[in-house]
Amino acid sequence: ELLGVLNDTERSQLYLVAVYVQLEWPHLIFPLSAQLHSLRTAYTRSDVTPSRFQREVSTMLERLGWSHTFEYETAAGFSLDLADPESK
Repeated sequence: ELLGVLNDTERSQLYLVAVYVQLEWPHLIFPLSAQLHSLRTAYTRSDVTPSRFQREVSTMLERLGWSHTFEYETAAGFSLDLADPESK
């Protein structure tokens, strides 16, 4: 299996490509669609390392009264730096 030679970082990047292709061209059949679960697992397993600047922005927004979730993961598996999931 081709994916077997890829590490988790490479698999997680390939997942982002797959999601982009699905969003931009929904009728196109992505060649690795059968492996999406495996790719998504690698993506959600990837280590999230927020930057110091990101933490400072979050702290400042809290001080300004904007309640938000830090490192929010969407149902599609995306990690948003800062989100207000209640405001959908």
